[in-house]
Amino acid sequence: MTAMAETVQHVEEMLDASPVIDVHDTFAQFQQLLIDLKAKIDARFVTTRDPSTEALEAYGTYPDGPGGRVAAYSGPEVDWMVHSWLGNPAQSFVNLHLTCWLGPQVRVPHLGIALLCWPGGWFYTDYIARTELLVDGEYFDRYYAPTSDAWLAHRDDPEFVWFTSRAPFIRASLSPNAYAYSFERKARNIDVVSGVLHAQVDRWLGWIEEAEPVPDGERAALRQRDLAVRRNIAQRDPANVMGVRYFGQETTDRLVGALWGADRQLERP
Repeated sequence: MTAMAETVQHVEEMLDASPVIDVHDTFAQFQQLLIDLKAKIDARFVTTRDPSTEALEAYGTYPDGPGGRVAAYSGPEVDWMVHSWLGNPAQSFVNLHLTCWLGPQVRVPHLGIALLCWPGGWFYTDYIARTELLVDGEYFDRYYAPTSDAWLAHRDDPEFVWFTSRAPFIRASLSPNAYAYSFERKARNIDVVSGVLHAQVDRWLGWIEEAEPVPDGERAALRQRDLAVRRNIAQRDPANVMGVRYFGQETTDRLVGALWGADRQLERP
């Protein structure tokens, strides 16, 4: 395996082409990692769980079969934070998310994190831009130019294989410094992923402390742009096919809606 290797497969193709493996060990490690990262975010922001997701605290038949959890939160500075998992870890697959979409009071990028077993390891993290990077050079210089060296350093790690989504919309959603890699589920690699994700969250929290407020007259447009981006990413995620496979279209539509706040009850900041 070399750093120039590449994964270009649909999630279901990778899963169906692999032997059935119990991935509960990695699932537990990924769960704890997201708990630890969320604790850092919770130490900075006041949030409340949106009542629309309380019925999704546990769905499906896990541990006897596929299942999952979706918990979404909102607060004065957080529009929509999602902490979720879906899958059947006894049968090779689990998908976990921690995403935090900020309110319009600042223009700091949103935080996206996903972890996956299919049954190999996979991770994604990105800072989701709040403006057009090719237009707003100052924004690019502030949030993306300084993170390029760390991104390039990880790119050279031969244990990680770059993942290219077959969905063009998903490719278009990635920033120049997005991480999207397949890897062998061994201790060394999971430690590397943990280090990358902790660094991403720490850097992001630092940006928030340094951010200037967005003028009141510009917040409504930013709020609407954020919602459109979040809705499109959730609805167009090719991994949604696994929800349909496990739970059917109706339940999957409800789960996808929870990821972007279709039925939210709390007011948006």
